[in-house]
Amino acid sequence: MCSEFFKNMGLVSSGMLHLTPKETLEMSKKGAIIVDVREEYMNRFKVCDVDEIIFCPYSKLEELYHDLPQNKALVFADATGIHSKEAVLLLKEKGFENIANMAGGMVEWERDGLPLVIDKSERLTGSCACMLRKRERK
Repeated sequence: MCSEFFKNMGLVSSGMLHLTPKETLEMSKKGAIIVDVREEYMNRFKVCDVDEIIFCPYSKLEELYHDLPQNKALVFADATGIHSKEAVLLLKEKGFENIANMAGGMVEWERDGLPLVIDKSERLTGSCACMLRKRERK
């Protein structure tokens, strides 16, 4: 299922490893790469402040997954953990093994007080914290 890299971490459900944001941060410090699958309009205002992060919108994952490193541990993240879970399922079908889902997404990451890079020049709009997006300029 998962490599030794993720040993004794997270919770396995439906054949998929789910990590908390705190576990994700710990794994990133040990070399895991966070793959942020939020769409571009959602992923620039608040970003995990970690050494390695790859931005690959879920809508483009099917065409871009070949570019993801298979020799590294990957933890998929999004706003709330829904699309990242779908991304892990897709990548498992494509033969990736050393992968996990960050349960709760960026909403939980921020709630846990984990390091963020915040671009305050971006003005956001949206009806829900998980759907915040850049405000249209008039």
